[in-house]
Amino acid sequence: MINFLALSPPDGYDPQECRRLFHGRGHAWPGYEHINVDWLPPVALITLYQEEGDELLQPLADVLFEQLPGCRTVQVQYRCRPMAPFERLRGEPADELVVEEAGLKYGLRLGANQNSGLFLDMRNGRNWVRQHASGKRVLNLFAYTCAFSVAALAGGASRIVNIDVSKAALARGRENHRLNGQELERVVFQGIDIFKSFSRIRRHGPYDLLICDPPSLQRGSVDIARDYKKIIRRIPEFMHPGGEVMLCLNSPQLDEAFLLQSVASECPACRFIERLPNPEIFKEAMAGRGVKVMLFEYRP
Repeated sequence: MINFLALSPPDGYDPQECRRLFHGRGHAWPGYEHINVDWLPPVALITLYQEEGDELLQPLADVLFEQLPGCRTVQVQYRCRPMAPFERLRGEPADELVVEEAGLKYGLRLGANQNSGLFLDMRNGRNWVRQHASGKRVLNLFAYTCAFSVAALAGGASRIVNIDVSKAALARGRENHRLNGQELERVVFQGIDIFKSFSRIRRHGPYDLLICDPPSLQRGSVDIARDYKKIIRRIPEFMHPGGEVMLCLNSPQLDEAFLLQSVASECPACRFIERLPNPEIFKEAMAGRGVKVMLFEYRP
């Protein structure tokens, strides 16, 4: 069995911070493509995308529980099963967590939904936003639990507008701000359908920084292969000249060329700056399958 603990990258992570320990979904580890392991202190979370028996799960749970400093519980999430249920393998119950990343706190809920509340592969994107938000008006599309908003406010943003169709996710976003002792006077939460509410989004602009991190597919609301262009062509309505645009893409079927071509056709005034690297642990065997975080500058 792979020593999952030894694969955690030596990139300066504090062992008390949440991080991915093993990224099998990158297909860089033959035979383990269906397994991820995350450290959400004090929980070690194994995620399975295909069934595995006790002959793998129990030894892995034992190693994590006994050798990971501070580990108090090991859980598995079966993403291969309907409703993606959780099961505790070792240790005490732990469903509600507060984890830290780069000194900021985020509340997680294990077992309530398919996703716990924080996408670990977006760590570098959140750090970039924090470093570039000072004094800026920020538009955060598909805000989910507002992790980008927390990072932007920590970086000194003057105003942040969070847009998401899920009011429950935005309520968790408010709590994330409170966990960090952040005042909400500079933060707006709008529980609206982006594609039906462009005029309401414009009302709070123009913006200096736009963040767009959409789901790849959300039944009844989003098919990003079809819908991303609808957002990109609206950038001139939202942005100050010289504003920065972060476009994220987490579909393994769509590569960075999809985003570059979409921007070139729908908003040629956006000039490509760079692609942010993913955290080191998110190693991908095939280029283009992992999350893509692309930075642009709007220059009409």
